Amino acid sequence: MNAELLALDENKTWSVVDLPHDKVPVGCKWVYKVKYHANGSIERYKARLVAKWYTQLEGVDYFDTFSPVAKITTVRVLLALASIKGWHLEQLDVNNALLHGDLNEDVYMSLPPGFPVTNEPNKVCKLHKSIYGLKQASRQWYSKLSSSLISLGYTPSQSDHSLYIKSTANSFTALLVYVDDIVLAGNSIHEIQTVKMFLDQKFKIKDLGKLRYFLGLEIARSDTGIFVNQRKYTLELLEDAGLLGTKPSSLPLHPTTKLSSTDGAPLDDPSSYRRLIGRLLYLTHTRPDISFSVQHLSQFVSKPLVPHYNAAMHILKYLKSDLAKGIFLSASSSLKISAFVDYDWARCPETRKSITGFCVLLGSSLISWKSKKQNTVSRSSTEAEYRALASLTYEIQWTVNNVTDGLEPSIMPNGHIKRTSHLRRPAAVSNACQFENCDGLQPQ
Repeated sequence: MNAELLALDENKTWSVVDLPHDKVPVGCKWVYKVKYHANGSIERYKARLVAKWYTQLEGVDYFDTFSPVAKITTVRVLLALASIKGWHLEQLDVNNALLHGDLNEDVYMSLPPGFPVTNEPNKVCKLHKSIYGLKQASRQWYSKLSSSLISLGYTPSQSDHSLYIKSTANSFTALLVYVDDIVLAGNSIHEIQTVKMFLDQKFKIKDLGKLRYFLGLEIARSDTGIFVNQRKYTLELLEDAGLLGTKPSSLPLHPTTKLSSTDGAPLDDPSSYRRLIGRLLYLTHTRPDISFSVQHLSQFVSKPLVPHYNAAMHILKYLKSDLAKGIFLSASSSLKISAFVDYDWARCPETRKSITGFCVLLGSSLISWKSKKQNTVSRSSTEAEYRALASLTYEIQWTVNNVTDGLEPSIMPNGHIKRTSHLRRPAAVSNACQFENCDGLQPQ
């Protein structure tokens, strides 16, 4: 706590003033957290002073709050290109990142608990810079970081505003930002060290060295490519559910399972089901084999029933069968984008909406996939197929724009999208991710 207060003071985050008569101060509190390494060992104990965002008044204490973060597909694309081209991959963390943003509004905050006691009860902190918990904090930090990188010669991507590119005749560097976590990729270690020194002088960073653990993704690199999984995250899921010793299942969802919003008793604690589905959705970033099952269960989060919860437990038993399953991004992959799509017409018995499933590959590396119920009812299988193709076309166009926008201009799609009437999986998809046959729905 003392270290946090010292950092706030050195950063000139606030000044202690009298509270104006027409202002209401924002509250604050301390939040404590234990940070862990990827192997589960304790990294450090952390105390954070956080503003009570729910006491802020819109139009008075804040205006705009949106702040972009990196899309997970962009992370996979960057890793795939780094694997193919042999780029260096480094990671760094910005110390007290959100404290660097400059506030445009007059925000007054109560004195933090543990602050030196004053005999004047009307004293408050007038914030000059953002603090954790403020609704506009991440937006102000992104604005500060973006302007700093642009001044260094980096250009933001038009497809993903969290991706910054710097290309010269002799070097290429890509910088990907997710709040205060930053990934650096490029062919010049000198340029990577230069940007690290710049950011350290500007904001104070923690150099984490080679990229190994990012946003819960465990990244292992070898001469043959990069393997990405979420083993630690999966173990935590099983431990929280008490299923570490359970018998594993061979399928995420049995093909004969029929779920509806009316059959079954209501769940006593719906919040536990919603938390579990939310965590499973994050796990699909490296586990496309459960995408269909999790998508199917996520439509019941508003009113979960006991059969829905049992089906979610069955997915956890399936995860127990292979904790470290993930995706492999080959170093010998080509730079051609190919895509496979399929649909299941009117699968949902209640809404009669169809389901789209697709996957996008960069050479033999799987970089994007989705299983999602279509927004409207299709009146024919042809209409459902066109909707599926439209979703995939949108994803391909975004991927091509993102990749060719400075990352790799030579990448182009193969020129056609294939949809077959029977299961014919690409070898790379079968070996890396093992898509399961979910009642006919398969990315083809």
